[in-house]
Amino acid sequence: MNTELLDQAKDRVTSIPVLINMVSKRVKQLNAGFRPYVRPEDPNEDRVDTALREIAQGKIIAELDFTAED
Repeated sequence: MNTELLDQAKDRVTSIPVLINMVSKRVKQLNAGFRPYVRPEDPNEDRVDTALREIAQGKIIAELDFTAED
């Protein structure tokens, strides 16, 4: 995992638990064959790094719903 990409992603998503969930879900999608939103820097680039770059560049955002249901 590229620590520079991690720092850039943390600047965009300040909540660490949300960032972890975003990366995890996106890596699962990439492993399932979804196309990346950014061009990989290397054909063998780790999918975690691809997900972090997508988040750092603002290609993926988290939508949080704070409405409470009874």
